[in-house]
Amino acid sequence: MIIGLDIGTSSAKAVAFDDEGSILSQHSIPYPILNPSEGWYEQDPEIVYAACIESIRYVMISLKQSSAEILKPVCISVSSAMHGLIAVDSAGKLLSNCMIWADRRSEDIAVALEASEAGRQLYQHTGTPIHPMSLLCKLMWIKSNDQKLFAQSHKFIGIKEFLFYRLFGVYVVDHSIASATGLFDIHQLTWSDQALRLTGISEEQLASPVPVDYILNMPNREIAALMHIPEDTPFVIGGSDGCLANLGVGAISPGVASVTVGTSGAIRVASSQANQEKKQRLFTYLLRPNEYIIGGAVNNGGVLRNWFRDNFTQMETDGDSSASLNALVDSVVPGAEGLIFLPYLTGERAPHWNSNAKGVYFGIQLHHGRAHFARAMMEGMLFAIYSVGIALEENTGPIHTIFASGGLARSSLWVQMLADIFNKPVFTKNTVESSAWGAALIGLEALGIQRGDPTVNNKQAEGKQDTEHYYKPSEENHAVYMKNFQKFEHLYHILEGEF
Repeated sequence: MIIGLDIGTSSAKAVAFDDEGSILSQHSIPYPILNPSEGWYEQDPEIVYAACIESIRYVMISLKQSSAEILKPVCISVSSAMHGLIAVDSAGKLLSNCMIWADRRSEDIAVALEASEAGRQLYQHTGTPIHPMSLLCKLMWIKSNDQKLFAQSHKFIGIKEFLFYRLFGVYVVDHSIASATGLFDIHQLTWSDQALRLTGISEEQLASPVPVDYILNMPNREIAALMHIPEDTPFVIGGSDGCLANLGVGAISPGVASVTVGTSGAIRVASSQANQEKKQRLFTYLLRPNEYIIGGAVNNGGVLRNWFRDNFTQMETDGDSSASLNALVDSVVPGAEGLIFLPYLTGERAPHWNSNAKGVYFGIQLHHGRAHFARAMMEGMLFAIYSVGIALEENTGPIHTIFASGGLARSSLWVQMLADIFNKPVFTKNTVESSAWGAALIGLEALGIQRGDPTVNNKQAEGKQDTEHYYKPSEENHAVYMKNFQKFEHLYHILEGEF
């Protein structure tokens, strides 16, 4: 038995797997996103840390109650969201909350840097687009706007580094998370001198980069007992949630893409070479040496469904709100009878990297009702991902197969819409916990444990196996969607200057 711990934007989730990927037990603990000022998005690291510990504890207790034998994890391997920034003092005490990926306070710095030659060079070296999400821009903002915090900070770390420091007393960061900071040279596997000069910090103020299979053994008997795990249980550092999602679904071959939608969303492919495009539309994150994950993240995924559900529907509290919303969407034909939605409620990352972008409904007529608005909302979310997919194919070659994972992959309606818009076959696995399973795979590999092959075999890729989880695209629906998508793209470019 192995546990994958996935530290997400909205929750921490521990998932216990057997070595073939079947889920034995899982538990998720949500936590809030704080919004102390316009464009500021933070989380309390102590709350996230407690959620990690509690989720593991719950899973272990659940396993003990449901199994005649005492199951012990061969290791705990960790997946984490990217782009978080925490300041700590020399004693490891918190000086700040965690600024998460959605934080926009460094917008002006990012815009100026992106247009410069220095920004273009940094993109080529680090693989991370210049954007307020990156630690590079966040640190530059702190240096300019909070000099007291900047001077007091002994280390600048992310949420996974905070977890490992609390557990083991060392500051380490895996190459996968480091490659998303905008501070890490993905070719040299070292912190970038150019980025350090811009931020005004030293290499010693960042965690030590280590491979994704780096292992530490739990030394603290009290913390181990709190989690109901044996003392000396190995912890594998793992990687970022995006990279591990590709590994978890088997999207590690040319032409196979992974689409993950949770709070936000992303589409990614694996490559043996870093992306070198000059338009800076896509990220290149490192999984392992000479194994890159290239793609783009969109800000507005499941957060859109939650926004629409909470503000424009009156779902019964004792019912299934997701099923009710799906039924509302499904009551309208594809294309929402001409209603189009730009889904940029929290700005946008790929492919536009415009944190000022706003949400827009366009084409409203008298016959449009609540169901049309719901359908257009879902289509707009997928159009945003499709626009990233276009950029991805332009740089990495044609995509022939898509694997869907994340919370929205539980919705067959959403997955079918994904297949129709891309006009490509889409697969889902028995578990949508792809990042946690990807972390578990790294853990098994780190320990040298043999396991089943997670990659797609030819029969499944052709749709001849596991047809329950295979979604064939409708060319008729695709044609309808493409008419709206052309307007969707045109509308963004018309309105870009007005945001």
